[in-house]
Amino acid sequence: MNSVKNNNHPIDSDTRSLISTRYKTITKAVNGDFWDTNSETAHSRYVGSYGRGTAIDVSDLDVLIELPNEEYDHFASLTRNGPSRLLQAVKRAIQDTYPRTDVRGDGQIVVVQFSDGMKFEILPAFRHLNYWGEWDGTYIYPDSNMGGNWLSTNPKAEQDAMAQKNGYYYSNGLLFDTCKHMRALRAEYYSSYHLSGILIDSFVFSAIGGWHWLKEGEQGSGNNGISFEQSLLDKYERTCSWMISAPGSGMKVDTSKDWDVLGKVLKTMAE
Repeated sequence: MNSVKNNNHPIDSDTRSLISTRYKTITKAVNGDFWDTNSETAHSRYVGSYGRGTAIDVSDLDVLIELPNEEYDHFASLTRNGPSRLLQAVKRAIQDTYPRTDVRGDGQIVVVQFSDGMKFEILPAFRHLNYWGEWDGTYIYPDSNMGGNWLSTNPKAEQDAMAQKNGYYYSNGLLFDTCKHMRALRAEYYSSYHLSGILIDSFVFSAIGGWHWLKEGEQGSGNNGISFEQSLLDKYERTCSWMISAPGSGMKVDTSKDWDVLGKVLKTMAE
C-alpha cells in the first residue's frame, strides 16, 4: 500500500545529531571568514525541507547563511559574475575546515557532499532592506547562471505557513506526513528523476483543502468515498503547473522540470 500513514518516515536521533554537528561546523567556518566570529549558530538557519519540517532521512540539508550587506555591495559591483565569485569565496571558507570533503559551487549554492552520502546545500544570502533601511523579511541570494544574477527568497514566511497548516486545528499533522511520504515514494520508485521539495510542499499545501488526521472522538465524514490520495491526484489533474506558488511567501515555484514527476508520484500514491 502506498497510502499516507501517521508519523511515518522519521529521522533517527543519531542522524539528527550528525546533521546538527555538521551544520554548526559549516556555520562556524563561514562566520569566521565573513563575520569574524566563532559562533556555530549565528546568521544561519535551516531552510528547504529540513527547515519546513518535511524532510526524510534521504533529504539534502539546506542551510541559509546570512552574510554582511557590505559583502553584497562588493560582489554586486563586480563586472565579471559577482554571484559566482561570492560562491567561490564561501566555498573556500568551508573547504578550509573540510579540506578532504567534496565542496563545490553549483549555480545558487555551495554543495558540501560528505563521503557517507549526506549532502548540505549552503545558500549565502543578504537581508533585503526596504526604502527606510528596514529588513522586510526577504533575502537576496546569488545565481551564477547566465552570467550572474541576484534572486530573492522568504524562507521564514514559508516555514511559518507550513507549520500553521500542519497544526492541530488545521491538518493535524497530515500536511507534513503527506509531504514526507511523497519524498519517500520518489526515492523508492523514481530516484533517477528530480523532484524539488518546494514543489511537493507547495502543491500539497494548496491541494490538501480541509483534509486532516482525525482528532480524538472525531468521526470521518466519508468524503463521498474518495480517498485522500485520490483527491490529491484529482487536484493535480485540474491544476495548471504555472499556478503553483510557495506557502506564505507567495513566490512562484519553478515547475518546468518536475511537474510530470510530481504526477507520477501522486499516481503511485493513489494506487
